[in-house]
Amino acid sequence: MQANANWENQLLALAGHIQQPSTRPFFSYWAGDASLRLAYRQAEQITAAHSKSFHFASALLPEEKRSAVRALYAFCRTVDDIVDEVELKKDRDFELDYWRNIVDTASYPTDDLVAAAWADTLTRYHIPRHYALQLIDGVARDLSQIRYQTFDDLATYCYGVASTVGLMSMFIVGFKSDDAVPYAIKLGVALQMTNILRDVGEDYCNGRLYLPREELIAYGIREEDIAAGRVTDNWRQFMKFQIERTRQQYAESWEGVKLLEREGQLAIGAASIFYQGILDEIEKHDYDVFTRRVSLSTFGKLSRIPGLWARIRSL
Repeated sequence: MQANANWENQLLALAGHIQQPSTRPFFSYWAGDASLRLAYRQAEQITAAHSKSFHFASALLPEEKRSAVRALYAFCRTVDDIVDEVELKKDRDFELDYWRNIVDTASYPTDDLVAAAWADTLTRYHIPRHYALQLIDGVARDLSQIRYQTFDDLATYCYGVASTVGLMSMFIVGFKSDDAVPYAIKLGVALQMTNILRDVGEDYCNGRLYLPREELIAYGIREEDIAAGRVTDNWRQFMKFQIERTRQQYAESWEGVKLLEREGQLAIGAASIFYQGILDEIEKHDYDVFTRRVSLSTFGKLSRIPGLWARIRSL
């Protein structure tokens, strides 16, 4: 990996030092616990409904790890929905604190299926609790910050809402050494930047503009241009720059795949190439992220699997 930029060093400090778990998880939901089986089924349904790419990529994992990463996704989705959909501040604060308590204690009400699956996964895979708490704080940041001045600022946001997910996923799929940490962080930033570039128009309609102001100014782009959805030469050059930097992050994160346990490499690699495919689609549509939401089709995903499989075999 190349010498770290300032933002990378900042994010490594947030991640802190980790240790591999000394024991393998006991798969308690296989041990005749009908309520936990129901909880994991609910997590699977939430994943299928909200993220086709994550659902597809996670399907490449063995059953027990597949269920666990979908429990992680359901937790993330539920927290994100609190921030986006709960209107009263006191209600949001109460619900976010509810999830912080679940993370802290790994206990949950018997009627909360998402909490049951997540608490079970959190405990069995020895996931560091501070990553889950950082995710809650990262998602909650949308309530207080709706503009970002520099890319370094934005990278910290990306860490909170995406790199933390990668770090937690690492404990589920398995990793060979803590050398995997910086790669997981960088992949998380790349994935979130892809989301940000795809959703510029939608986010702006919701009052948020994640794109760094310094870089918008450098390319002569005003907020009024984004509000009007103008695809100008300046916008195209700006998006080319953003996509090139994000692709570089994907490329640099790839080395981390070989530091994962073999059975998890294909799924993590798939998540990477599927999201890179979204960048390809943005380019194909002339950088118009205002009038339609770009996505990668099922065929687009399937067509990338053979090449991915060959790359994984070469690791």
